[in-house]
Amino acid sequence: MFLGKDLIVWLLLALGGALFIGNVMAVVRPPEAARAEGDLEQAPRIRSLTMAAIGFVVALAAVAALVTR
Repeated sequence: MFLGKDLIVWLLLALGGALFIGNVMAVVRPPEAARAEGDLEQAPRIRSLTMAAIGFVVALAAVAALVTR
C-alpha cells in the first residue's frame, strides 16, 4: 500500500496540528504590519480559538488512533 496503512491518520494528525498551531500563533503573535490594504491588524479571537480547538481535537483523535492500533 502506498505510504502505509495509516496514511489518512497521519494526514489528519498533520492537518489538525497545523490548524491548531497556526491559529494559536495568529492570536498570540499577530503580524507586525498589515501586508495589504484590507488586512486586519490581528486575527478574530473567537474564530481563531474555535478553529484551534477543532484542530486540537482532530490531532488528539489521530494520536489516539495511532497509539491504540
